[in-house]
Amino acid sequence: MTDRRPAAEPPSHRARRRRGRPSPEAPPITGHGHGHGPAEPASKQVKRVLAVMLVPFALATVLGVLLLYPFGHHQRTGADLGFGQSPVNAEVVSAVAGSCTEDAPEQGGCVHLGVRMADGPRPGRTIQQVVPTDPGTPRFAVGDQVVLSYSGADPDDPSAYQVVDFQRGTPLLVLALVFAAAVLVLGRWQGFAALIGLGLSFVVLVGFVLPAILAGQDPLLVAIVGAGLIMFAVLYLTHGVSARTSTAVLGTLLSLAMIGLLSAVFSAATSLTGLDEDTSSLMGVLGAPIDARGLLLAGIVIGALGVLDDVTVTQTSAVWELRRANPTLSWRQLYSAGLRIGRDHVSSAVNTLVLAYAGAALPMLLAYTLSGRTFAQIVTSQAVAQEVVRTLVGSIGLVAAVPITTAIAAAVAVREPAQRPRRSGVSVADRVGRAAATGATSATVRSRAPHRRPGPR
Repeated sequence: MTDRRPAAEPPSHRARRRRGRPSPEAPPITGHGHGHGPAEPASKQVKRVLAVMLVPFALATVLGVLLLYPFGHHQRTGADLGFGQSPVNAEVVSAVAGSCTEDAPEQGGCVHLGVRMADGPRPGRTIQQVVPTDPGTPRFAVGDQVVLSYSGADPDDPSAYQVVDFQRGTPLLVLALVFAAAVLVLGRWQGFAALIGLGLSFVVLVGFVLPAILAGQDPLLVAIVGAGLIMFAVLYLTHGVSARTSTAVLGTLLSLAMIGLLSAVFSAATSLTGLDEDTSSLMGVLGAPIDARGLLLAGIVIGALGVLDDVTVTQTSAVWELRRANPTLSWRQLYSAGLRIGRDHVSSAVNTLVLAYAGAALPMLLAYTLSGRTFAQIVTSQAVAQEVVRTLVGSIGLVAAVPITTAIAAAVAVREPAQRPRRSGVSVADRVGRAAATGATSATVRSRAPHRRPGPR
């Protein structure tokens, strides 16, 4: 009797069986972004390394706040500085075109407003105000909620008041509520933490940075310390205390220090004084010298902090997700893959920074365009050159933040214990993660071989 060998298994059946086998190579990738999922506990070695790197910065920040805060300093405000004007809320109840002077009643050019005061020394009283209608003056209509400036003279004399602005409290409050609602709907608890962090940033600026600068402290040093305080508080509050957040904080600190150094070097090299119209008026009111160039540098540092946070947090999350997708990656492979992700992000971030500064300086750019100067003369003028330095220095800091943060994140991530796979099988997301991490050029998703039925024998 002859032994019969089993019939060969069709290739499609073998391929199907291989696909059903669990793959221990990588757990599923969850993608990277601006937020974090629940952070895995870091190893003792990782905690020790991060503490050694971050504790000196944290202690320096706390020490800087204690040394720079103006304890016991009384800052003159309001009437002490000669500001005798006080605001009075009012409503426009009538508006009639008329003459600007009583000597020539037939000539127009002005609007006679009837304004009823809602508060101030004479609430409920209606006074007359003459407002010119030239192009540089706002247009007022019946029903407008306006702000009067009261000089403190005879409250019954209409000349003691002047229409200076519109009331904007209600629409701004509505806009703030819509913003908060959008953040809470999308971010939920993390969005709530982000709103708390935003409030803390405002508290640091108003409660520390502004009083310290007005008290005569170095504006650049105050800005660096204030930015460090904002960063420690906001990042840990928003993203939680974890190795990922600590890595983002460290990358932001180093990038911020680079921005401060470059801004100081190039503002001195370009002879920027920082003495624009607002700064000159501030110095005249205070009657005390303020480092105008340092004030310019402080604005550069604080303005770049928000975009730096975005870049460093995203890069750190990207490296961690790559590590989770393929725990066998070395430091060099993690760094290369994270750097490829960062190139796309930094290009859009730099463009955002440039457009933000250009939008803020748009009226000034229009005025210089009409001046008849050449492009080189416009760019090298004081007002435009400081914006150029501000934009380029901030952009250099953003570009440098990508390799700095990616290198630190890769060095920390490879020292964390590899996570176990959460499910069996190799999904499309797993293959995408490994392809991005290893720079594979082969097809990520392979097509299924067609099922062929064995022909008749």
